[in-house]
Amino acid sequence: MVLFYIAAFVAVVSTFMVITRLNAVHALVYLVVSLLSVAVTFYLLGAPFAAALEVIIYAGAIMVLFIFVVMMLHLGDKSVAQEQAWFNLSMWIGPGILSLILFVEIFYLILSNPNESRGQVVVDARQVGITLYGPYIIAVELAAVLLMAGIVGAYYLGKEKTTVLHRFLKKQEDG
Repeated sequence: MVLFYIAAFVAVVSTFMVITRLNAVHALVYLVVSLLSVAVTFYLLGAPFAAALEVIIYAGAIMVLFIFVVMMLHLGDKSVAQEQAWFNLSMWIGPGILSLILFVEIFYLILSNPNESRGQVVVDARQVGITLYGPYIIAVELAAVLLMAGIVGAYYLGKEKTTVLHRFLKKQEDG
């Protein structure tokens, strides 16, 4: 029970730091710590599959993508100096301490007896799949259609507009 409160405390503190940071990169680093602490909380509540998905999908792939996008948006003459200012040592003290707390907690969980029952029900990947593709199949399919519409919309908005008029004007500019 104490481990749950420690992970929840780290989640609340790191989320508060996300909200109060003025620099987007600093906020994103704190958000990664917040998502990792939520993964530890999921694990402690008996959902190791949800914890693994939290780490792999949210704290891993999506947050790294956000950080790269934010860093790429600040291109220019002063980009090298800006990136060096973002990654000074004082920026890493807060996220480092919070991550160290989570690391010690995970290390303690690994060293403790894994067969010891802490009075929790473990939900594995099979049970999640049976539930999602059983009674909630309509919701899963609707979410898939919504994601596909988002992908098609992003493609349409991101592609270069090459109509006949655009090609004609470009040809006029070139020669």
